[in-house]
Amino acid sequence: QMADPFLYHTGERSQYGCLGHEVQIEHIKAYVCRPSFFTDKAVIVIHDIFGWLFPDIRYIVDLIAGHGYITICPDFFKGTDPWKTTDHWADFADWMKHHDPMKVDKEADVVLKYLKEQCGAKKIGIVGFSWGGMAVHHLMLKNPQLTAGVSLYGRIIRDSEERYNLLNPTFFIFGEKDHTISYDQITLLEEKLKQYCKVAYEIKVYPGQVHGFAQLKPEDMKPDDKPYIEEARKDMIDWIKMFI
Repeated sequence: QMADPFLYHTGERSQYGCLGHEVQIEHIKAYVCRPSFFTDKAVIVIHDIFGWLFPDIRYIVDLIAGHGYITICPDFFKGTDPWKTTDHWADFADWMKHHDPMKVDKEADVVLKYLKEQCGAKKIGIVGFSWGGMAVHHLMLKNPQLTAGVSLYGRIIRDSEERYNLLNPTFFIFGEKDHTISYDQITLLEEKLKQYCKVAYEIKVYPGQVHGFAQLKPEDMKPDDKPYIEEARKDMIDWIKMFI
């Protein structure tokens, strides 16, 4: 039985004035933000269940671009509906069957090709949140073109021991109070990575933080959480900068 995902009050979120623009790449749309200067470094951002239009994810794209990366968030749901706050959690397992975070390879390839051929990117990293964190873990096992990855509170799937043989450096971020991911799961992830992983990796748990904490825009942060949110984001950027 899967715990209910963290329920964002998406309807109450302030509108966000995006700094980037939308593009069409083959069969998918994407949100892109570029730094003000030329760079051959890029980062793909994988959204959570609320999809590529969600203001919080676009805020993260803009934030990463501000650190000097061509940053792109493709619509990994390919035009289908994201999860909405009006949907019922009883239907979530069924929704997930049609939105499998392990089936993102084709879209990732399309975006990698775009970044290399249209944007001149030579080194590409990837970060993903929740649903996107699961997708990042999957892609870091499959795609050697991704130089570094950051998986933020992606549920840990245990289908085989191969799940721990990462191709390139990967950083796993979790919240201590995340009710969708137990501490035992994180401990097991650490044990398995120690056993099977041949590249750099790190796991960090942020005190008192719930699922979804690292995406919050400044106006949505509670004062007690703010230092941990900012630390997680700095850690995410630092990891990318270390390898890309």
